Amino acid sequence: MFLRYSLFVIFFLSLISLQGFAKKAGDVTELQIGVKYKPKTCEIRAHKGDKIKVHYRGKLTDGKVFDSSFERGDPFEFELGSGQVIKGWDQGLLGACVGEKRKLKIPAKLGYGEQGSPPTIPGGATLIFDTELMAINEKPAGGEEDGGDADEDGDDEL
Repeated sequence: MFLRYSLFVIFFLSLISLQGFAKKAGDVTELQIGVKYKPKTCEIRAHKGDKIKVHYRGKLTDGKVFDSSFERGDPFEFELGSGQVIKGWDQGLLGACVGEKRKLKIPAKLGYGEQGSPPTIPGGATLIFDTELMAINEKPAGGEEDGGDADEDGDDEL
């Protein structure tokens, strides 16, 4: 009887530990930035304080999409580095070019932490964002909105 009980307890504890392991598969502990597409030319890079416009698709590690501006057709606009968004975005979009596509894998500590954002984002969740930088300071890909004046010889004079 005691042996049966012991085996049952060991089996049960094994299942619990495997469940916990599977739940954490795909989690990251540090920000991971994957550049999926980079334009041939990059006239402007995103810096702290810039007002940027970003299309995104947010997923959990199990692939479940929790939010997407692509589907709404409305990119999200915010000031980079000002704390208006999660830290993973403030850090993960620095230096990006207009038109650049990045995949950000964001650990909980740079996302919504241990509390999460119920009901869609559980506590301790790693977040995965597919992003596309649409504009920096209201300038879309290609530089000036109206074509603007170009400094063709690079002497800083128009």
